Amino acid sequence: MIELSGSYIIPASLEEVWSHLNNPQSLQSCLPGCEALEAVSETEMEAALQLKIGPMKVKFKGSVTISDITPLQSYKITGEGKGGAAGFAKGHAFIELVRVEDTQTSLNYQSEAKVGGKLAQVGSRLVSSSAQKIIDEFCVNFVRLVSQEGEALSQEGENIEGEKRLS
Repeated sequence: MIELSGSYIIPASLEEVWSHLNNPQSLQSCLPGCEALEAVSETEMEAALQLKIGPMKVKFKGSVTISDITPLQSYKITGEGKGGAAGFAKGHAFIELVRVEDTQTSLNYQSEAKVGGKLAQVGSRLVSSSAQKIIDEFCVNFVRLVSQEGEALSQEGENIEGEKRLS
């Protein structure tokens, strides 16, 4: 069992962060190696990823489910993927958002994952460090996404109103 937890400050309002965390297109654009993430229902998605885990490149196909939803506060995201001969990965993460300021949100997570097959033979330390790298890349991409959106809104406001908004 691989357990990871952490916290990131996102330079966006709680509402913006929540909106992007519930948008498959936003998630797909931020998740490293994500080739497809399609909503099946309001709480279920199908996913295809290609990830580098240690020395292995693995293509996963699987499902993602969101549950235990408390709007604008938290949810549990559960995923399960099969990587053919490389094995499988499944796990969940509890995501919690906390308003830091009107323009900042703390994204806190606690996750557990399990791998099997050849992936398990790579070693839990290597799998764990690869998983942490994926999470870190996701958060960097997520910050970039919400920052670009904020800049676009700021520029749009500047053009329409003729005055600059601080973002």
